[in-house]
Amino acid sequence: MNEVAHQEGVTGADKAKLWAAVLIVAAGIFAFYLLKGGPSEGWRWPAFAGSLVLGGLVFAFSGYGSALWKFFLEARVELYKVFWPTREETGSMTLVVFVFVVVMSLFFWGVDSLLGWGTRALLGGGAGS
Repeated sequence: MNEVAHQEGVTGADKAKLWAAVLIVAAGIFAFYLLKGGPSEGWRWPAFAGSLVLGGLVFAFSGYGSALWKFFLEARVELYKVFWPTREETGSMTLVVFVFVVVMSLFFWGVDSLLGWGTRALLGGGAGS
């Protein structure tokens, strides 16, 4: 999607709604910690959850929220276009990966052993010989 196309539909009211949503959620977080240990501790979680819901609603009714919803709908359509392998294909490819990992592990173990032997022979032994 084109970034310029998204910015054309954004108005000042949408930006204000976005900032209002952020401030509402921040106020809920502030209230959550402000009410800790006091006589109204039972209101901590409802205040926090309410601020998340209210902030989400304010965001949803902004231009940013409608653009995000449109993105999710388009992503859902694209998800149906994905080619998903069958169970047999997945199993065989997993087996190929495991075999490749074992072969490469043996290869690197051999190279490491050979280089270690060569280094010890060149330097005249060591504590490990």
